[in-house]
Amino acid sequence: LAPYGEPIYAATILKELVDLKDDGSFRLNMDYFGYLTELRMTNDAFASLFGGPARAPESRITRREMDLAKSIQVVTEEIVLRMARHARKAYGIPNICLAGGVALNCVANGKLLAERVFENLWIQPAAGDAGGSVGAAYAAYHQAFKKPRTVHRGDAMQGSYLGPSFGDDEIGTWLDTQKYPAERIDDDEAWAERLSDALANEQVVGMHQGRMEFGPRSLGNRSILGDPRSASMQSTMNLKIKHRESFRPFAPSCLAETAHEYFDLDAGDESPYMLLVAPVRSERCIATEADRSGDDLIAWVNEPRSDLPAITHVDYSARVQSVSAQTNPRFHHLIKAFGAKTGIDVLINTSFNVRGEPIVCTPDDAYRCFMRTEMDVLVLGSWVLRKADQPAWEEAGDWRNEFALD
Repeated sequence: LAPYGEPIYAATILKELVDLKDDGSFRLNMDYFGYLTELRMTNDAFASLFGGPARAPESRITRREMDLAKSIQVVTEEIVLRMARHARKAYGIPNICLAGGVALNCVANGKLLAERVFENLWIQPAAGDAGGSVGAAYAAYHQAFKKPRTVHRGDAMQGSYLGPSFGDDEIGTWLDTQKYPAERIDDDEAWAERLSDALANEQVVGMHQGRMEFGPRSLGNRSILGDPRSASMQSTMNLKIKHRESFRPFAPSCLAETAHEYFDLDAGDESPYMLLVAPVRSERCIATEADRSGDDLIAWVNEPRSDLPAITHVDYSARVQSVSAQTNPRFHHLIKAFGAKTGIDVLINTSFNVRGEPIVCTPDDAYRCFMRTEMDVLVLGSWVLRKADQPAWEEAGDWRNEFALD
């Protein structure tokens, strides 16, 4: 939401809420926060400072929410950059690794990369609380088992595909049991050709293949894919498939070797875990005449800003995933086939779930989400299912009552 707003509250935040030092250290003024004593993040004093209570869920987003989001984002970026500059000066180390929930702030990460405070930047793909499991494993490995620390040259997590997988024979048996019509395509060339055809014709594809991703981002194995050239695809996928606010942007998945042709990244810059925001290259951008004085998000969203309108955010940025042929050869092959067909080596990639639902894990999860939404094609490993071929879907109640909407 931040790119829709202006940072008009940033000075107030730094004056009243956050005592920020030059080295990036800070203290919060707890007079405005309730999370130590109540089951809420901010209290009535915070509401008073910013002109009223928090927006009610599902109500209209106003200019105040946009400006608050932008102001908080600007302050967060400043804290991250000050911390990074201090660390570089204090230790002189050329590389930095990030973890913790704030390391999922892709925009701040992108600013850190663009400033080149460090020569190399790596971000733990499950940087939130789930990443504590990695730390616990390493602590046991080094401290209990006395194993040496190893510095890896490159991404030792190899795409973070650490979850469950389901074999084609296992999926086929399940499909037969359920009597769900499907076609098995074992040849990778034919598989990629069939799916790239569907995507180039603006069909939406649910992708369930290989091992599930570790972390909050779907990286091609539990993903919903679409055509980034479509000006209407962002709203379509948000409203009809993800069932969330139409302004939320989608990420582009691109070939690692050609990412710099679409985004302001140096050749060799990698974003394998969709944790960096980068500007779309200026030659691909389109000047807009959208009126930003109001709060009509729909008008802003639907105005194309580049030749990849479905993944270009209102500020001409995108949250990039660079896909390597080594870590995910099948997904890489699909993007390449789409590029051969369209001239664009990029696909929309969003997590395979509806709003509030966990990312799908099993074939049964994927099929249920597929049938609840307006996806056109479902991929289960080598099996391809068309929505038009499936039996009528009947479900008791409304799934929206099953999940707490985020």
